[in-house]
Amino acid sequence: MEKLKNATVVNIDGVFTVNSQKGRREEMKNRQWYGISFCLGGQITYVHNGKKFVSDKNCAVILPMGANYTVLGDKTGLFPLVNFSTVEFLCHTFKIIPIDNVSDFMNDFEKLKNLYLLGSNRAKMMSVLYDIIAKLTSKDEGNKTLIPAIRFIEKNYGNSDITNTLLAEKCSISEVYLRKLFLKNFNMTPKQYIMDIRINKAKQLLSEGSFKINAVSEQCGFANPYHFSRYFKEKTGLTPTEYMKENMIYEI
Repeated sequence: MEKLKNATVVNIDGVFTVNSQKGRREEMKNRQWYGISFCLGGQITYVHNGKKFVSDKNCAVILPMGANYTVLGDKTGLFPLVNFSTVEFLCHTFKIIPIDNVSDFMNDFEKLKNLYLLGSNRAKMMSVLYDIIAKLTSKDEGNKTLIPAIRFIEKNYGNSDITNTLLAEKCSISEVYLRKLFLKNFNMTPKQYIMDIRINKAKQLLSEGSFKINAVSEQCGFANPYHFSRYFKEKTGLTPTEYMKENMIYEI
């Protein structure tokens, strides 16, 4: 994850171990921070936007800030978690990072946990968290091939003509392999990835209240306002107008 690799952490908001029981079911609303979660045993399934992301001892999970999701306890276990805030946007969905051995991260986690509980030496806490991030991103080499496509999408999400053919050309790979890499790294197709980015940008514009619905639709790459409104309600449960009324930022 290129964005995590280059993230500027501004605060560590929590370091603790969650004891998750089998049969657990929790609805999480508007997650306040980004998170890095490990597993020392057991299993959790996160359900986000209709997709399932499994957390077990063979992976770390990046949890997205602002997300609404469901946590399902598949097997009882312990899940070390670090919550943190960054200057820049990191991700809009869950990210699974395969790891060889969770114990490789536990010394750093326990060190960070102790520093956080003592509430001292912020510089040391940041240094330890950056070490954890560096180790994780070194494991996440599988999506390097997709970097040209991701950067193109981030700059051109308002272009309604983005195709798999174009993205595959940016990465110098076949369309079949492009789709395979997106499914492996993001658990979604390229089209779904693009649409998620467009919806998140639409949320931002609607909250700011500077544009009418038609303008938001056009800026976010939707073919027409009707298609935008229908898809937006499908993803958020609210029409664009309802979302604007509930989330308008009136003051700073």
